[in-house]
Amino acid sequence: MTPSLTPEQLKVVLQEADLLKSRDEVEAALDSMAAAITEKLADSMPVVFSIMNGGLVVAGQLLTRLNFPLEQGYMHATRYRGEVTAQADLQWQAMPTVPMEGRTVLIVDDIFDEGYTLQAVVEACKAQGATEVLTAVLVDKQHDRKAPGMAVDFAGLEVEDRYVFGYGMDYRGFWRNAPGIYAVKGL
Repeated sequence: MTPSLTPEQLKVVLQEADLLKSRDEVEAALDSMAAAITEKLADSMPVVFSIMNGGLVVAGQLLTRLNFPLEQGYMHATRYRGEVTAQADLQWQAMPTVPMEGRTVLIVDDIFDEGYTLQAVVEACKAQGATEVLTAVLVDKQHDRKAPGMAVDFAGLEVEDRYVFGYGMDYRGFWRNAPGIYAVKGL
């Protein structure tokens, strides 16, 4: 696939973006998340799944901070966005890679925006026999459009309701690797 933006245009997006959270703030949030997760899960030998693609970056940063035995896997799930399909319908692009029956599961993702996909993933894990399913996200976007009854167990940072990218979150497929959390200028 040919990118619709040039490298120069993408550099401008980053240069003009508003820095919401610096690298140091993100790193401190990851440390805090790791401490809370360790306190909760240190004796449970959980399986930790990152949700592709954004959760990969967060999990990579978070897992090395967890000092207890765990298994690691990944999954890639999206919701159908058609008008006829219900919000809870999930399309698996990569099924969970480690069996979870009878296990404590921790789902790691980049952002908790509306939460419908994350909610569907949690339900799918329970349906596959997980005894407990917890969620961890780097960013909790603040707005009133959350899936009813959905909350995350561990969140590193809160950000305003803007188009954000960096540390796993993307701008049109790019800048997941940005060294902070940015908001697109004007959005």
